[in-house]
Amino acid sequence: MNPFPILLLGSGGREHALAWKLAQSPLCAQLFVAPGNPGIAASATLLPGIDILDGVAVADWALGNGIGLVVVGPEAPLAAGVADAVRAAGIPVFGPSAAAARLEASKGFTKELCDDANIPTAAYARFSALQPALAYLATQPVPIVVKADGLAAGKGVTVATTRAEAEEALRALFAEPGAEVVIEAFLEGEEVSFFVLADGATALPLLAAQDHKRVGDGDTGPNTGGMGAYAPARVFTPELQARTLREIVEPTLEAMARRGTPFTGVLFTGLMLTASGPSLIEYNVRFGDPECQVLMSLFDGDLAALLLAAAKGQLSGEEARWKPGAAATVVVAARGYPGTPARGGEISGLDAAQADGAIVFHAGTAHNAAGALVASGGRVLAVTATGSTVGEAVEKANAAVEKVSFADGFHRADIGWREIARERAES
Repeated sequence: MNPFPILLLGSGGREHALAWKLAQSPLCAQLFVAPGNPGIAASATLLPGIDILDGVAVADWALGNGIGLVVVGPEAPLAAGVADAVRAAGIPVFGPSAAAARLEASKGFTKELCDDANIPTAAYARFSALQPALAYLATQPVPIVVKADGLAAGKGVTVATTRAEAEEALRALFAEPGAEVVIEAFLEGEEVSFFVLADGATALPLLAAQDHKRVGDGDTGPNTGGMGAYAPARVFTPELQARTLREIVEPTLEAMARRGTPFTGVLFTGLMLTASGPSLIEYNVRFGDPECQVLMSLFDGDLAALLLAAAKGQLSGEEARWKPGAAATVVVAARGYPGTPARGGEISGLDAAQADGAIVFHAGTAHNAAGALVASGGRVLAVTATGSTVGEAVEKANAAVEKVSFADGFHRADIGWREIARERAES
């Protein structure tokens, strides 16, 4: 196959990792990223003028520039139907339709699908008004989980340890007009993020990773979009993977196909490994962030070829290859995150941070008027390293973080702590 230009949509750490890997593909004649970020500019031509929520604008630009594959990074364009517009223009696109993206865009939709397909998940109730939700909450034990029904950039979840905390979360969510909320039973166990590529029928398993959602060391503080991750998550054994595919992923793909909304793209299966087996926490319809950074660091193949096969319904017979060892990413966030982050703080030292093999993926950066690199979001950098073990990868990533100069930045120092404890117990 002759090389072709590729268009990637998005501007975060996930998209930087995807751009870095796509640019290495022999099939990539030229990589364009809309809108991108300063880090992505090292691998691609940035297109800051394209509205990535406007499917017609994206499709028109792709047609006019001979794009052979569009890769949609974030969830918002998928929920807005951008992949539908690109497909309608006859261009291969990696990402689900708006109808299939409801697996992330509506937690209530996913829960109902689980009921229909007998997929293991936490008991739940769905509400569109505060008072019935409070009445239901009064009948339930705590801890309990309160979730915004729609897209919330990974932060619309409260794991409430007290009834008062759950009530506060409900009142905050229902302060938004038209809000819908899902209240779920709390599941005991260890969480993993399991990823598969899907072409509407075939599921191609990737690796499982483990994310760290709480803002502080020791898994303390509020939930965030993710403060770090590692892969592979060995707690997700081959037996658990086979069971997850059989009991959760494959029934989901079959149910979506029966509904006339086949799923094409990457299906991010958030799981709780309970005493009775894997249980679905939620689906996302894009690569996780920061899980994508560790997956791309370990992926040992042609990413463009694999994503194109998924887009064309040709995943059968394909496989994903992985480098030995482990990868870890440590997120450097701006002071105030996950609340209102400090913006505009200058960042330097990235060359030094990458001198020993670490990679600094940009998540929320920009250039100020003087041309200096500054923070422009809550999660600013994702410092990623590989090693023979998770412990070694985390040690290298933390050492690289220490070389970054960012006065407003903070990070967790204990990424991978569960797996590192297991590694130490084995040694």
